[in-house]
Amino acid sequence: MAGTSSVIVAGLTAAAVGAVGFLTYQARGTEPAGPSGRPGASASPSVTASKAPRDRRHPTALPSGSGTGERVVYSLDDDRVWLVGQTGEVQRTFKVEPGTLDPPPGTYWVTSRSAATTGTDGTPIEHVVRFTAVDGLAIGFSAAIAAQASADPNLRTGGIREKRDDGLAMWNFATRGVRVVVIR
Repeated sequence: MAGTSSVIVAGLTAAAVGAVGFLTYQARGTEPAGPSGRPGASASPSVTASKAPRDRRHPTALPSGSGTGERVVYSLDDDRVWLVGQTGEVQRTFKVEPGTLDPPPGTYWVTSRSAATTGTDGTPIEHVVRFTAVDGLAIGFSAAIAAQASADPNLRTGGIREKRDDGLAMWNFATRGVRVVVIR
């Protein structure tokens, strides 16, 4: 009788894992619309082939062509973030340390936030602001609670790390639904 129970449990477990896998596959193709009916976080971003123009005399200046209105602008090439208010003025800019996976250039929206958690690299982090996923791994901004070494290049990480004061500024600015523009 014990052998029969084991087979039944194994069969039910396999069926449950298969069902979860199927539902996950289905869900990837049916991402709900984001704020104002715009595509959600995992929708195909609008990719810009060329790098946004920069002011060479002012390297921290907001790149032109990064949109209008309230938004977070993240430059992959410069490892820099700009928090831009509704009137288009930069409220804060700062350097960041990217994870090993970059989001494609495009427009996203903040989809979730966590006050504190543990990053995929095992580092305790705070003020987590997520806006997309790449290969099933969440991509977002966060601040390490304690001093950290650079990310292990062998780990798959999507955390874009900020200093703690910059992380607090991001947390206060980038609430759910705020636009995140990723540029080269």
